[in-house]
Amino acid sequence: MQPLNIEFNEQHKAKYLQLAQALRSAIIKGDIAVGTKLSSAREMAKIYQLNRHTIMNALQLLVAEGWIESHERSGYKVIQTLPIQSSADIKQVPTVTPKPYKFAKELAVPTPAMNLNNFKYNFAGGLPDLNCFPYREFKRSVSYVFNHLDTSQFHYGNVAGELNLKSQIGSYLHKARNLKTTDLLICNGSQEALFLISKVFINNGDYVATETLGYPPARKAFSACGAQLIDIKQDEYGLCVEDLKAQLMSNKIKLLYLTPLHQYPTTVTLSPTRRMQIYQLCYQYDVLIIEDDYDHEFHYRCQPLQPMAADDPAGIVIYLSTFSKIMFSAARIGYICASAQVIEQLSAWKQLMNHKNDVVMQLAVANFMQEGAFERHLKRMTKLYKERYEQMSASLIKLQSNGLPIEFKKPDGGMAMWVNLNKPVHGLKNALQKKGVYIQAEPEFYYKEAARSLIPKQQSYIRLGFAGQSTQSIQAGLELIAKHVY
Repeated sequence: MQPLNIEFNEQHKAKYLQLAQALRSAIIKGDIAVGTKLSSAREMAKIYQLNRHTIMNALQLLVAEGWIESHERSGYKVIQTLPIQSSADIKQVPTVTPKPYKFAKELAVPTPAMNLNNFKYNFAGGLPDLNCFPYREFKRSVSYVFNHLDTSQFHYGNVAGELNLKSQIGSYLHKARNLKTTDLLICNGSQEALFLISKVFINNGDYVATETLGYPPARKAFSACGAQLIDIKQDEYGLCVEDLKAQLMSNKIKLLYLTPLHQYPTTVTLSPTRRMQIYQLCYQYDVLIIEDDYDHEFHYRCQPLQPMAADDPAGIVIYLSTFSKIMFSAARIGYICASAQVIEQLSAWKQLMNHKNDVVMQLAVANFMQEGAFERHLKRMTKLYKERYEQMSASLIKLQSNGLPIEFKKPDGGMAMWVNLNKPVHGLKNALQKKGVYIQAEPEFYYKEAARSLIPKQQSYIRLGFAGQSTQSIQAGLELIAKHVY
């Protein structure tokens, strides 16, 4: 074999790898033909001025990859059947036209994640202040997990969640929401919860009812699983019971999706009377209610109403919530409360998807709750968010006093406000982003296939989150918005 001209000049790459790469490349190009006997390791060591062990390592790598073979007493030869279709004998690789993929159901391309840190004024609704989370305190809970390690918990199993965390959440829900849980499932946030529920209950063509203005990711989950969506009218007090009744009489609706404590996006709290009327209708027409209680903790003017699931004698409410608003979304801790039969089916589907949640995170959050740090953090954040809630209200009132036609109703709680600018908001979101301001605008909360009669011609509302930025930023950001709009 003729020596190769090899320059060993890659400082951060082992020399045996550089030699193997050079020999491999020569074989692929046909410079070393199939069946060629290679020089002995001793000769190659002299030629390339390398240690014999370096040569042997390179040759053994090529043997493992299938480029050469070792013969006792006769040394190494290039293998007769190469593991590729490139050699000196192949003159041209035929042109191949890729065929289109046959997806079972093609979804829209995922929306690129937006870096909200790029905005000077961030009014994203439902965004907690991540700078205020007690990371050092939580780190102690993570350390506790590894200092008291039970390796059996690191195996497959406990699909529905670690018992420690389920117990802590169950106690917390009973204490804070008067919700007694028979069983619950830990999942990767509320979106996985919505998708699991959809897979369990929705057959192709089933009807799912949602409010006309609603949470887009929920609609996408229902639709992706084959649901036909029906929009229910809303008024200033929330979902319209009469329209729900009319739709139930006209369509075989299987599921009703609600955000009754702080309606998404309008922040309206559904009254006890309407809740009872909705519950009775759903029971009468055999409809399950999905109650998404995404930010129950943050209520400022009064005690929050207990969830619909807390008074559910018929067992028709599937309750879900998340720690994303209390902690941070990257923790991926959500949960579903429902009857044992429902949890069993949800768990079976979850096992098909991803087996279980991050065990270390589950155990750390369980310890965080058990030690009281969770509730201490929650109290601090509720106090802080109330200050920002008051600042948002005061800043909006100040703009009103300056003669601007802004209208809003101060909600009882939540992390955002629904504000009527009395000006068309189409294109406003993109325009403000160029000025370093992030908002959510009314058009993005309608279902694109909703009945045109339910969507007003003039859309003038924006959703302004106040929890994730300082009172100074809230005031300055609102002034910038007003200056642009008016």
